Amino acid sequence: MSKKLFTEKEIELLSGNPYVKTVSTNGITYTDKFKEIFINENENGKLPRQIFQECGFDIDVIGMQRVQSSGRDGVHAYRENGISGLSDTRKGNSGRPIERELTLKEKFERLEAQNNLLKAENELLKKIRLAEGGLKKNK
Repeated sequence: MSKKLFTEKEIELLSGNPYVKTVSTNGITYTDKFKEIFINENENGKLPRQIFQECGFDIDVIGMQRVQSSGRDGVHAYRENGISGLSDTRKGNSGRPIERELTLKEKFERLEAQNNLLKAENELLKKIRLAEGGLKKNK
């Protein structure tokens, strides 16, 4: 992730580009159309900087590091998963990872943590009951 933060003026400028899906102070999300153009042009030998410039991006605003990493990440995603690898999967993802089979050690650690939580909960309930009993005697 780039350390460069966008100003309000830069956000406004980038938002006007048809290949920008969203932009915030921290980053840019490009449209799927731009990603497809990028892959096609890159496979034809064009450099990431040249592709971004031809698509109307100001490299000084975006930053060269962001251009290079976006290009590298896009090409990698395309090689791994084809055209579907370029799609923004965040919209269909609940944020919860798919659970894999846990090792015995991980299962034990989870059960131990759950056991400790239940013990603490029981202690808390005992203290509440004790405090309530003390209040009733004082009345």
